[in-house]
Amino acid sequence: MQPIVIGHRGASGYRPEHTRSAYELAVALGADAVEPDIVATRDGVLVVRHENEIGTTTDVAAHPEFAGRRTTKVIDGIRLTGWFTEDFTWGELRTLRARERLPEVRKSSATFDDRFPLLRLRDVFRLMDRLSGRVRRPIGVVAELKHATYFDSIGLPLDELFAAEVNDVGWNAGDGRLTIESFERSLLDKVYARGIYGKRVFLLEARGKPFDELTLLGKEAPRYADYLTDAGLYGLSGKVDGISVPKSLILATDADGQVSGASDLVDAAHAAGLEIYCWTLRPENRYLATTFRRGRLRADFGNWQAEFRTIMGTGIDGVFADHPDLAVLVRDELAAEG
Repeated sequence: MQPIVIGHRGASGYRPEHTRSAYELAVALGADAVEPDIVATRDGVLVVRHENEIGTTTDVAAHPEFAGRRTTKVIDGIRLTGWFTEDFTWGELRTLRARERLPEVRKSSATFDDRFPLLRLRDVFRLMDRLSGRVRRPIGVVAELKHATYFDSIGLPLDELFAAEVNDVGWNAGDGRLTIESFERSLLDKVYARGIYGKRVFLLEARGKPFDELTLLGKEAPRYADYLTDAGLYGLSGKVDGISVPKSLILATDADGQVSGASDLVDAAHAAGLEIYCWTLRPENRYLATTFRRGRLRADFGNWQAEFRTIMGTGIDGVFADHPDLAVLVRDELAAEG
């Protein structure tokens, strides 16, 4: 079975991420699903933004009426200064416009700055309903709930808000179109306990510890790496449907730092009864493994075909891609080769 291609925040290589244009383009380019990152407003509306800090992804700094909202917070142990969604109502956020998060790399996308309004999660669900009918195939939503422990601490429980939203827009039908993912496994449990039965995917980093477990257990909290052992993977079986990892964990690197092939993580996850996905396939030199970079400029496309083929040839269940058409191209080539 060929991997599904998930438009990472839409077609975020071509348009400012999490905008209607980015999501529409992702579907037009062949994505099987799109991935919204989900955070909350002060009045409990779920919005789609890369992070709750929106200084780099919107024009909020250009709004003098919001200058006093700029502040410093600690989010998941990281000190950040900027503007945060939880300090705004949805009515206020609706006055903002999206901007390209990586303008130095994605100059073409940055030409669309300030053209598109922000979206609520329900806007994405409704858009995918319409687009599924237009393209005559089901388009999934892979919903990533961000910073759940933090939001819970300020009285904005994402599990409760998300469950209400999913039920309200009719996306709890059990038709396979909904996937819920988070770096905090306890959040996945809470969403399931609220009767939301979409596929549950545990996001894992190459290093560090899940913040929910770190908050609860301190130094005794397990590392992400502990979940990536055979014992850790088998321990997740039956508790989640799958895992999602950075592509560095799929690529095998030799002593010289060159990619020598693929790791055995995909096989290990499958042996434990888990699906496995990876993020993020990007063609620019800045994001490719050193082996696949070409030329001097970080924004130039390198040998992305070779990196994508190495990853997608492992039997992985799905990939997140900023340029969905490029991932679809490689997937189709591999399928044609048998």
